[in-house]
Amino acid sequence: MRFLNTRWREVRMIAWGLASPDHPILAHVIPIRRCNLSCDYCNEYDDFSKPVPLEEMFRRVDHLAALGAAIITQSGGEPLLHPELDRIIARVRLRGALAGMITNGYLLTAARIRQLNRAGLDHLQISIDNALPDEISKKSLKVLDQKLVLLAEHAEFQVNINSVLGSGVKNPEDALAVARRALQLGFTSTVGVLHDGNGQLKPLSPREQEIFEQVMALGKRSYSRFNQFQHNIARGVENQWRCRSGGRYLYICEDGLVHWCSQQRGYPGIPLLQYTKDDLRREYDTEKPCAPRCTVSCVQQVSMLDNWRAPQTLQPRPAAFSHARPLVQLTRAAGAARQK
Repeated sequence: MRFLNTRWREVRMIAWGLASPDHPILAHVIPIRRCNLSCDYCNEYDDFSKPVPLEEMFRRVDHLAALGAAIITQSGGEPLLHPELDRIIARVRLRGALAGMITNGYLLTAARIRQLNRAGLDHLQISIDNALPDEISKKSLKVLDQKLVLLAEHAEFQVNINSVLGSGVKNPEDALAVARRALQLGFTSTVGVLHDGNGQLKPLSPREQEIFEQVMALGKRSYSRFNQFQHNIARGVENQWRCRSGGRYLYICEDGLVHWCSQQRGYPGIPLLQYTKDDLRREYDTEKPCAPRCTVSCVQQVSMLDNWRAPQTLQPRPAAFSHARPLVQLTRAAGAARQK
């Protein structure tokens, strides 16, 4: 019954998203930047940050709900390090949104999974990078397999296991092993392509492309099977699409600022509690110069709902680029130079 309830809420989310573009579909919120791991390729963590106070997290969840956010996902860092995570998840559910979480899985126990059940978690994702831990990543199938078994036994929420390919992954065949284990345990399976420091495309080798297609074929239970975006990334082909980040997708850092995504932090850089429907509409209509070579699949999947409508006619506001990431700065500078 809980599974069917979640599916019904997902169908309503999609229908509402198709009917109206004036609300966020997905918001990634960072309750804590600190992580218990230090994967070499990751640029989304530190080893010292304190958790965002609970009352501040409540205000952020409430404001996202007021903006109409359909899914609010806790990310990091490692969200399980936040001592009040369950209350944050419960707040998301109380405000009517689907509650998600992205975790490295290390801190999961049977008791912790049952707590997440009671909090009302709808979706959980774990990325597993290899079969055996190495100097690049400790998120290995060998280390996490028992955690997956616990999830299969106790989780009342949906679980997706994401394997990865690309720069830094020594044995691309590991992605197949991870995907097969996920399906064996009854989870969905997806595969991602590792990006560079700006979240930009680094094409896969021919062997990696072959494995990528095999893993995608295995994931028949996942919506990602419809995702031509990732197929193009694997082949090193740029995607021509309308990125709706800042409108349909929001990334809220631990400081409470809204950013395009985890890889383009700095723009628009507006405090979430000051973010309005006008901001949503402006960023919805703003062309993103980093979009063609982007590998951030969750942003693209959200944007697919609107790829057929509303051409993007606005450019990012220059004043906001003082803290933007280098790729965006360079792209805008090049565009300005061409106009002159």
